Amino acid sequence: MTAPEPGDAPLQEFLADPEHLTMDLSTIVARCAKAMSLPHAVVYLTDLQQRHLVPQTDVAAPLPIDGSLAGWAYRTQSLRVERAQTEGVTAWFPLLDGAERLGVLAVNQTALTAGSLTRGQALASLLAMAISSKRAYEDSFVRRTRTEKMQLPAEMLRAFLPPRTIGNAQVVSTAVLEPAYEIGGDAFDHSLTETTLHTTVLDAMGHDLASGLTSAVSLAACRNARRAGVDLPELVESADHALATWLPDKFCTALIAQLDLATGLLRWSNCGHPAPLLIRDHQLLIGALEREPDPPMGLPVTLTPQPRQTHEFPLEPGDRVLMYTDGVTEARTREAELMGLERFADYVIRATAGGELAPESLRRLIHSILDTQTGRLRDDATLLMFEWRPPQR
Repeated sequence: MTAPEPGDAPLQEFLADPEHLTMDLSTIVARCAKAMSLPHAVVYLTDLQQRHLVPQTDVAAPLPIDGSLAGWAYRTQSLRVERAQTEGVTAWFPLLDGAERLGVLAVNQTALTAGSLTRGQALASLLAMAISSKRAYEDSFVRRTRTEKMQLPAEMLRAFLPPRTIGNAQVVSTAVLEPAYEIGGDAFDHSLTETTLHTTVLDAMGHDLASGLTSAVSLAACRNARRAGVDLPELVESADHALATWLPDKFCTALIAQLDLATGLLRWSNCGHPAPLLIRDHQLLIGALEREPDPPMGLPVTLTPQPRQTHEFPLEPGDRVLMYTDGVTEARTREAELMGLERFADYVIRATAGGELAPESLRRLIHSILDTQTGRLRDDATLLMFEWRPPQR
């Protein structure tokens, strides 16, 4: 006779206890696993560059994202199961905060049942919410997931950045920045409303603390205008005036876009930035979004009274749009040659042709670029990609 599945009364009692709100993660994991009758559970979070899964305990070792079953669960955002090293099995559950991949949860069990899998998935969801809440103010998460010392400009700029990946049932947007611990002037932003995806990629002149400050002021100005509900031309104008007022000697290139989630209409303003790329049916349509750029942000106030241009293009379901900074195309290969747009386009095609989810495609793309380097990147390299995937009618 099969043993009866445990009830949920212990978990309800734990969640009803106000003290759980101030517990550290290891205590929460242990208490919740016990309440769900799951013998042993370990949280693994991805490091900053998404190369390793780092256990949030000292009794386990980091695992490679490429080359482990735990990494497979992370890459595909799906359950994976393997024999445990001692006895029983280990189930790997992805830890997701909405569309953001946090890491994986390892649950060791003597045997799998439908009920234990459901409880494992519930535990992963519960812990993902706890981690997202706590990592904003608990440095222990940051310390465990950094593999190098963070430079001051990068520390300042990363404090202004949103989650790496956001999304809903209609769209997903994901971004990466390198060199992860030494960024100076690059930045990105993305956000959602009920009707629109907003995305921004910035590249401030220089590579120091002042460059980071330029990007931070630009991000704040764009967010302030966006949250006030202004249209795209007025939003860019607000950033222009913010830089002219507070940092009159600084400027940055920028690509600011808005995607209508219902129709797929893409609107964007290009402020001296590389043009976005369109990926359709796993093919890169070079030039599809090429338009004459305006001057960089912060300059039109002093250079020209002409208003900013707003461009439009209708996307098709499944289209991906890739925004990037010139640090990507100016990277050097092992042969000391510039990456260039043509070689970069080839990398994009190979990275997105495998049919993976957008965050995984972008992770593979930035790693393929980094792995061709003989040393550090010469400049910041930022990639942001979003995919429009409206529900089929």
